[in-house]
Amino acid sequence: MPRQVDHAERRRRIAEAVCRIADERGLEGVTLRDVAACAQVSMGAVQRCFRTKEEMLVFALAHIGERIGERVRARLVRSPAQSAATALGHAVAEMSLLREEHRAEARVWLAFVAQAVVSEPLARTLKANYAALQEMFARLISEADEGADRAVPLDPQREARTLLALADGLTSHVLVGHLTPPEAQDVLHAHLNGLWEPAARSPRSM
Repeated sequence: MPRQVDHAERRRRIAEAVCRIADERGLEGVTLRDVAACAQVSMGAVQRCFRTKEEMLVFALAHIGERIGERVRARLVRSPAQSAATALGHAVAEMSLLREEHRAEARVWLAFVAQAVVSEPLARTLKANYAALQEMFARLISEADEGADRAVPLDPQREARTLLALADGLTSHVLVGHLTPPEAQDVLHAHLNGLWEPAARSPRSM
């Protein structure tokens, strides 16, 4: 009886092979032949999973996005009693990929961001990933700002967009060596703390 093929597992292995090669050589260095060798499958198996290289890259990008999203959600679930402000800090820190163990993932993520400028399918996948993270951040900002004594409430969507841009920017600055990870963390924490400080200085609290 022929052995059953787990197609989902094979696609995952191929996506991880794409990421390993992209980390070493950039996306321009990703070839079907090398991906097949790295994933330990035949070229035919790769082509049965993905009709084109672009389709394979789109799946690999979605795979990275799901992995980051799962870590962010897991971080929130591990500490259900934490405040929304603390949860937001944990979520943004996880998404920023500043820790040493996420450095390879950060390099690949930014390689995909750069390639998405000239690839509409990759851009669509990135926008979907960003939209999901933005909604999560906006929800936490809204919860954290409830009951705050402010003259003007925070705009959760605008602040969420700012955090997404800040996270990607800090990742880039760490990768090129302009900032150290502790310096980037300091910038991130200062910005997050600044979100809640105006509440203490609003006219109604003076």
